[in-house]
Amino acid sequence: MRAEETFGGFFKKKRQELGLTLRRFCLHNELDPGNISKLERGRLGPPIQDDVLGRYAKALGIKKGSEEWRKFRELAAIGAGRIPPEFLEDRELVKKLPVVFRLTRDRKINRQRLERLIDMIRKA
Repeated sequence: MRAEETFGGFFKKKRQELGLTLRRFCLHNELDPGNISKLERGRLGPPIQDDVLGRYAKALGIKKGSEEWRKFRELAAIGAGRIPPEFLEDRELVKKLPVVFRLTRDRKINRQRLERLIDMIRKA
């Protein structure tokens, strides 16, 4: 997985696009540089609270409701081991999730099988 496909990697990329060092970014936004450093490196899990995500998004210049906001929230949920909220809004999809869980529960899912499954889903 590429770094920008993780919450911390995406966070760092957005901060760097602002042209700010970690310390300057934290100083401007009254954030703890140690925690943000851990967050960017994946040593600290992403927040799941909307108010914290909103504060981080605002500091990074991510507008609520934008495609970047959707990705930001999705990566946070995945990084926290949760199903992204947008997926839970689709009631028909939610009804089908138990089938996916049952099919994968007793099988070892290695990287190759997972990649094939992802490819099948993308083509569907």
